[in-house]
Amino acid sequence: MKYKIFFSSVQKEFKEERRALRSYIYGDALLSRFFEVFLFEDLPAIDRRADEVYLEEVRTALSHLNLLVGDKPSHAAILLFGKKPQRFLITSEVKCLHFHGTEVRKPIPSYQIYKGAIFELVDQSLDFVMSKITRSVGTRLLGAQAPVKYELPREAVAEGIVNAVVHRNYASNASVQVMLFSDRLEVWNPGELPPGLTIEGLRRPHASIPHNPLICEPAFLAHYAEKAGSGILDMIKLCKAAGVPTPTFRQDGGQFVQTLWRAKKSLETIDFLNQDIPTQSPTQSTDPVKSVVFALKQGERSSGELRRALGIKHRPTFRKNYLHPALKAGLVEITLPGKPNSRLQKYRLTKKGIIYLKKQFLNYD
Repeated sequence: MKYKIFFSSVQKEFKEERRALRSYIYGDALLSRFFEVFLFEDLPAIDRRADEVYLEEVRTALSHLNLLVGDKPSHAAILLFGKKPQRFLITSEVKCLHFHGTEVRKPIPSYQIYKGAIFELVDQSLDFVMSKITRSVGTRLLGAQAPVKYELPREAVAEGIVNAVVHRNYASNASVQVMLFSDRLEVWNPGELPPGLTIEGLRRPHASIPHNPLICEPAFLAHYAEKAGSGILDMIKLCKAAGVPTPTFRQDGGQFVQTLWRAKKSLETIDFLNQDIPTQSPTQSTDPVKSVVFALKQGERSSGELRRALGIKHRPTFRKNYLHPALKAGLVEITLPGKPNSRLQKYRLTKKGIIYLKKQFLNYD
């Protein structure tokens, strides 16, 4: 199957560029295998507008994928290619939540609701998870680009999210939920395993029994999913290779839950500056020193910037109860020790303060 690329002819000044790009694609042995180019300006002079021709091509593609009901797009077509599918299927959104502890607890530090077509939902949810977990950057010894390693394999996380979005029950009033905890990632989707397939059976080679076959076919063609019933087995294999615990699966009422267990953290491996640790305010923490340390998580700040971050207007109270104890504890230091009264003076974490912050992150709930 070849993918068709449509080039609009609206901007006349790019006529030569469009033809050059077409020639490049057809002249490349690899690209020409997978793509064909449609130039609207090459259409014969007929009494049909370009947009009508384009829509006819789209209609033909949807028909080949069995995504039309009569002459109208089916629910599957809307979910896959609709501009705003949630106008018609409200709960087709994905809710992504990040908790610092191991339980669901308010206030939720980071909460995003993603809307859009299925491919957009998968991509956005995957980015949400990967931006929150620990990562390490290697050296450029073997290439121009430094390798990045995540504590959870990206492919395994993607597989879990794709499973949830593609195989969920779209008749349910519930939405897919992606919940990241300090020790695990849980992906919840409304639906149950098909008859004949058990939780234990997922861990063995099994047939592909898609809940939404009209969605699975385009997802397969777009390389988002396989049709071999191997997705769960791939997740297990990827996690084992990465040295993290084996994923677990369970049926929780009308929800199917996939759990990927995060690697055990240590002070040396936490990239805590890239973690979403909220700045504690006096109303959120009873420990003033902890509040100051968390407020300096992202880097040095002036006295005024610290007070604003902590919501403290009274300068003497801030200095007496917050800043001075943090300085005395050796967790914070000034950036201009030779000019203690300088108007440019700022405050930053000491090495002791950084270790303290990391320990707080490990125990934070």
